[in-house]
Amino acid sequence: MRELDVGLGTAGLTTTEMVLNIGPQHPATHGVLRLRITVDGERIVAAEPIVGYMHRGAEKLFEVRDYRQIMVLANRHDWLSAFSNEIGVALTVEHLLGMEVPERATWTRTLLAELNRVLNHLMFLGSYPLELGAITPMFYAFREREELQAVMEEISGGRMHYMIARIGGLREDIPEGWLGRVDEAVAAVRRRMPDLEAMLVDNPILRGRTVGVGVLTPEQVRQFGVSGPIARAAGVDVDLRRDEPYLAYGELFGPDGPGRVVTRTAGDCYARLELLLEQVQVSLDLAERCTEVLRGLPDGPIDVKLPKVLRVPEGEHYFATENPLGLNGYYLVSRGDKVPWRLKLRSASFNNVQVLSELLPGALIGDMVAILGSTFFVVGDIDK
Repeated sequence: MRELDVGLGTAGLTTTEMVLNIGPQHPATHGVLRLRITVDGERIVAAEPIVGYMHRGAEKLFEVRDYRQIMVLANRHDWLSAFSNEIGVALTVEHLLGMEVPERATWTRTLLAELNRVLNHLMFLGSYPLELGAITPMFYAFREREELQAVMEEISGGRMHYMIARIGGLREDIPEGWLGRVDEAVAAVRRRMPDLEAMLVDNPILRGRTVGVGVLTPEQVRQFGVSGPIARAAGVDVDLRRDEPYLAYGELFGPDGPGRVVTRTAGDCYARLELLLEQVQVSLDLAERCTEVLRGLPDGPIDVKLPKVLRVPEGEHYFATENPLGLNGYYLVSRGDKVPWRLKLRSASFNNVQVLSELLPGALIGDMVAILGSTFFVVGDIDK
């Protein structure tokens, strides 16, 4: 501990730095994350994120499961982006297999990925204001989530871990009339989103807590490998859906597609929140285009028939997707067996949390929750 002498006229005031542990169980941490902060009075002078409290060894478990079973585990590390996690594994394996997936499956996968993205963003748009003391936005965010959860549950049978993606396509076909119900849900969410937006962007208390707070620079983004909405709110214009298209994103982000990459330049807590709101609108646009295309496609298979024992040819491949929280990558090494020799996961949340060591020093303790909540992470995605 270090003592500091602060002169106040002729009187001297001695203060002592204090080390505080925030977590591992704390209302602002979205799970069991521990922050070790050093404070001088009300000012944070150092911060260290300490992870590992939820480590389940997912990467080692991948190595003793066949490729079908891996989907169950990969589904769970970011439980708010479950379908996107499934797709990452499927696309990685399909590449090594040299597999061509039916067009109907590709467009349906894209639709489900964008609905999942909206569900993820709505969770943070409700929970972040709650951490700042505003409970009402949570109810509005969950009202919109329920609209989309209903159609996700109808096609998959699950509300959180959908388990509908398969290597080669999807587990089952689209239910009769489902595309119409998706359009109705998307229209309902779009119609009511201004209610939620008004409570957030027009709220003077929220603006006072977030504008100019927790500013992240493009240099810090690159230094720490930060990605997703947090990076784009700092002005780093990177989105794999446009830059390295997969699924149907090449067409959706093409000249005639509705896709666009949302960015901001301020890099503060408010910019990150504002960016999520606009990204919800873009994802709703993409979902509408997907249903339109699916209606025009002829009937056909939704998957590729696989052998009873699926063996992936020897080789290695890295594939990353633009998950709701950022870049989610799988590095697969196969030795021709029915289980991977190595499957390494590069999760978005880990890098996004590490940058807190740069964002928190200099901030007040009262601003810590605002900064922490705006980094939009899931602890299971950090610890794996």
